[in-house]
Amino acid sequence: MKAEWQTRPFEDCILRVTGTPKIQRKDFLEDGQYPIVSQEEAFINGYWNDDSALFRIDRPVIDFVLGADGVKILSSKEFLVPKFFFYQLQSVDLDTLGYARHYKLLKILNIKYPAIAEQQRIVAILDEAFDGIATAKANAEKNFKNARELFESHLNAVFTQRGEGWMTKSIGDVCIIGDGNHSSNYPKKEELVEQGIPFIRATNLVNGHISGNDMRFLSPQKHAQLKKGHLKTGDILFTNRGEIGKTAIVDSDYNNSNLNSQIAWFRCNNELNNRLLFHILNSGSMKTHFLRQKNGAALQQFTIRQIKELKIQFPTKDKQQKIVDEFDDLEDQTSRLEYIYQQKIASLDELKKSLLHKAFNGEL
Repeated sequence: MKAEWQTRPFEDCILRVTGTPKIQRKDFLEDGQYPIVSQEEAFINGYWNDDSALFRIDRPVIDFVLGADGVKILSSKEFLVPKFFFYQLQSVDLDTLGYARHYKLLKILNIKYPAIAEQQRIVAILDEAFDGIATAKANAEKNFKNARELFESHLNAVFTQRGEGWMTKSIGDVCIIGDGNHSSNYPKKEELVEQGIPFIRATNLVNGHISGNDMRFLSPQKHAQLKKGHLKTGDILFTNRGEIGKTAIVDSDYNNSNLNSQIAWFRCNNELNNRLLFHILNSGSMKTHFLRQKNGAALQQFTIRQIKELKIQFPTKDKQQKIVDEFDDLEDQTSRLEYIYQQKIASLDELKKSLLHKAFNGEL
């Protein structure tokens, strides 16, 4: 950091701000004159029409309604350019405290700053750079979305523009169907072990594959005790409770593993290629059907009976492999494009962090 920069404790850099009464989340309006800001992921979470609840200050802050106890308004003192202060706070890596208050982590910070003119110069550089990064990131995210939509469009076209020889059957006619355990033997938290038989949960189904991240395990003894949920290579997994319709195919790494009560499994007979069924379940028309048919108030579900009665269309066995090969090849290409765009997005995020680091170490 350059010698002419100064340092002050965080709380010496902010003005005391008196907030307005906070609006409860259940009372937010879907549309209105004034935006509401709370601690949720989206910046604006609702709207309000009563101007008596507006929060106003003299420094550069947009009028808005305070939406939750988790929001705190920070107004910098006159020796700090507000946006310089804003960017410096963005440059700080705060520890994650879950639902605990994070403000106590800010209180121990030291704020570093140069003269006003230098702050304005740094802000101008960051504004221009971040505008470019935001544009590049938006383009990469759009391309990422387009790549997936292109694959899904082809998938839907095949299953809606069927040729000769296609037949209609219920999934129960061409598959053995089962699910995870629901009995009193269902694994308790204290029965899970650090290593053993994988106990697959809905969160382990990611982008059509089984992810080992945050995998839970059962002892061989507990696995043997459970009468349901024993998997074989080639089984298709389908989340039928909670988030409906996530899928994956069991590969050899997860042969003889087990699964929780939110997942059903399909085991195709010789009449149907398992990967074709996997693609059918991921087609747009099928996903729409799941959304329309799911039931249950507290926990959304698609029952085993509903699954067995579900009608699907597919061609004769000799044509199925050709369709599967086309889908698999296009999906590989799509995945490569998605990986490229994901890497570009990650690189842009890292570039932003790098610029912030340089800015507040006097290196711009």
